[in-house]
Amino acid sequence: MNSKPFLIISAGLSVLVAGVLVWGFLTSEDEQPASDGAALVAVTVPDLSSRALEGRALFQENCAACHGEKAGGRNGMGPPLVHKIYEPGHHADGAFLLAVMRGVRAHHWPFGDMPPVENVTDKDVEKIVAYVRELQRANGIN
Repeated sequence: MNSKPFLIISAGLSVLVAGVLVWGFLTSEDEQPASDGAALVAVTVPDLSSRALEGRALFQENCAACHGEKAGGRNGMGPPLVHKIYEPGHHADGAFLLAVMRGVRAHHWPFGDMPPVENVTDKDVEKIVAYVRELQRANGIN
């Protein structure tokens, strides 16, 4: 049996893992957000549909403390949802529902894990997503 392909693949994976660890070590301190709570991105608010208006009220009650009043994020608190990372092609509407119901392990931003959000129903999340998607479209994120 020829073990050369296995060794090459193992060596390649080892280099990749080492590179990721070094990159994480070198960037972890530089990427820590400030903790002043200021918005991370400027958000233009369009005229909202009635569904998005309902979503905005629910967002203010349940999400704004971390994600900002207009979903522009908050320094030291939570990421902006009006951001290319959360465009529908990368984070479908169902991802928002799962985040609310199950919480999310930190993976795009250095804010820490998001806990589940209690007392928010599936229908509430649909309205919140309608609000976020309208904000995204108004700010060039489709």
